[in-house]
Amino acid sequence: MKITFLGSGGGRFATISQKRMTGGFRINDFGGKNYQIDPGPGALVRSYQFGVNPTKIDGVFISHSHTDHYNDAEIFIEAMTRGMTKNNGIIMGSQSFFEKFQRWGPAISSYHKSNSKNLILTPNKIARFPSFTIKGTDTKHGDPTGVGFQIENNGFKISYTSDTEYFEELPKYHKNADILIGSVLRPGPRSIKGHMCTDNFISLVEAVKPSLAIMTHFGF
Repeated sequence: MKITFLGSGGGRFATISQKRMTGGFRINDFGGKNYQIDPGPGALVRSYQFGVNPTKIDGVFISHSHTDHYNDAEIFIEAMTRGMTKNNGIIMGSQSFFEKFQRWGPAISSYHKSNSKNLILTPNKIARFPSFTIKGTDTKHGDPTGVGFQIENNGFKISYTSDTEYFEELPKYHKNADILIGSVLRPGPRSIKGHMCTDNFISLVEAVKPSLAIMTHFGF
């Protein structure tokens, strides 16, 4: 198993400036399958730059309908389905990615949904597939349907918080994670609504106790 980060930037200002790349990340060879996570602006270009083939994916996960998380999603769906000529893979994500919810979404066309399995994730929803199990995790963020996930294969678990502020129940959603990936926008104690700062992430790591903790999604 290998995780490749296609940039460590996040948020609207890092996205606009590209002082940090905002391509999300890729999980390769997890139960023999490859997954593209939150492919924001530049994800396709960075995939080629870092030597990961966008046509060799089996699933795309989009946590919520903010541009820095979904911008390149339809391109990867086309790559996954051989230019929309084959039925292949699974698209997983928030309700707002798939359909309109209040002011958010949809962030995908009906056409791009049509050749892959579709899974709307909600907190604590569990879906089981031959190569992995996925559980939605709760977030407190601008998009009220936003989700993170915990993905498992043979007892090994990777958790991803996506964009969320720290809240009391957050650690329980990521309990028993072997690898914990957190979206951390600001340094030190400088938290803002809907996002974690590094002090928040330290609290989460201390509660979850993963073998490996990774911060990404840094703001300007």
